[in-house]
Amino acid sequence: MADIRVMREDLRPPASPPRRHFISIKDVTRDDVERLLATARTLERSMEREVKKLPTLKGRLVINVFYESSTRTSSSFELAAKRLSADTMSIKSSGSSVDKGESLKDTAITLGAYDPDVIVIRHPQIGAPNLVARVTEAHVVNAGDGKHQHPTQALLDLYTMREELGRLEGLHVAIVGDVLHSRVARSLIQALSLMSAHVTLVGPPALLPRGIEAMGCEATTDISVIAGADVVYVLRMQRERMEAGANYVPSLREYSARWGVTPERLRPGQKVMHPGPMNRGVEIDPRVADHADALIETQVRAGLVTRMAVLYDLLTSGPIEVKTESVLEVA
Repeated sequence: MADIRVMREDLRPPASPPRRHFISIKDVTRDDVERLLATARTLERSMEREVKKLPTLKGRLVINVFYESSTRTSSSFELAAKRLSADTMSIKSSGSSVDKGESLKDTAITLGAYDPDVIVIRHPQIGAPNLVARVTEAHVVNAGDGKHQHPTQALLDLYTMREELGRLEGLHVAIVGDVLHSRVARSLIQALSLMSAHVTLVGPPALLPRGIEAMGCEATTDISVIAGADVVYVLRMQRERMEAGANYVPSLREYSARWGVTPERLRPGQKVMHPGPMNRGVEIDPRVADHADALIETQVRAGLVTRMAVLYDLLTSGPIEVKTESVLEVA
């Protein structure tokens, strides 16, 4: 009988790991960020092989739910899941039951019935990923909620900076533009502060949130300060999140003249980043966008491996160093 009991215990399925989410930079530690960046670096090396697909998440289901337009984020999440051999399903609000008035909660419950392992969600309302996490059993990744958070964008930006400049600690990053409506800026400020980098915000007075210095950064309307930064991070005007009829700047022409990032305002060799989409000739001069020191295309490539790292990390519950060999097997 003792042997039978042992056999039955051996046949029990392993306990499911606790659900883990990536909803806000505020929810992660510096060690978490370091682990994710190290995972992304290992995965990037695997992308240099002729066969780029890894078997790591075979049999897993990742559902991408996008209530807002997206090119870079949605495509990189879908490709990240496929490169890790996961099954994917992509839902856009247009053409779905959302057009018929279905609530986010009911949509999430419906998708939860498919037993997904991960739900990646972008939504115009702050807190939408938290709601999905409450009503489903999936791991939830925030791909942008209103003007609140965009944590994977911050992660790919950190990865880009470290790979290009060799460090994050002590780095000086100037974030220029519409900080008030930018979820990218909020996540990036928190992430850079977590990694002991220095942040200066630059823009029109109406587009710099009151009390933003409490997040551990400086704020100024003086565009000339960007010359002293290691990285100039350019934001577009978030017109889709601005109140109707509100005039934050006199005109786009004046905005470009006073706060546009031009070659004359940069020093030689200074790195420039932009999360996209760009409005050439408004927040960024085309000569800057197309210059060799612009890291915009590098950010797109970093988005793939960092989002692969996030999916891997959530579903394996451990640092990649533990399973390096199995991760790099040929599919």
